[in-house]
Amino acid sequence: MIQLDANYLILGSIGSTAQNQDLRRWLTQGESTSASAVAWMEFVTGPVSTATVDAIRQMIDGRILPVSQAEAELAAHLFNATGRKRALRYDCLIAATAIQARARLATSNLADYRLFVPHGLELM
Repeated sequence: MIQLDANYLILGSIGSTAQNQDLRRWLTQGESTSASAVAWMEFVTGPVSTATVDAIRQMIDGRILPVSQAEAELAAHLFNATGRKRALRYDCLIAATAIQARARLATSNLADYRLFVPHGLELM
């Protein structure tokens, strides 16, 4: 499974982007896609149209992964292990959700997420 970061949800809905091309290729290849509840919140915060939200929801087949106690505790571990940078709090939650789901994370923000690779995150 491929978990989509908020930037992939946003840019994937725009036809001329590399993210849109990646999504089309993955879906053609039969890959399943999902999003963490945190990335979904960032996406629907917008600005984005209801039609775009509906289309992306359909593309990920409603697989919006919740943040439970396990993800929250792993996110706290990631936060502490990578320097306690306040700007990375949401990224820690998104990374923890991907790690717990054993999903690869598709993101355009590789610089921040590389910090989590030694802790089990697999990036696309």
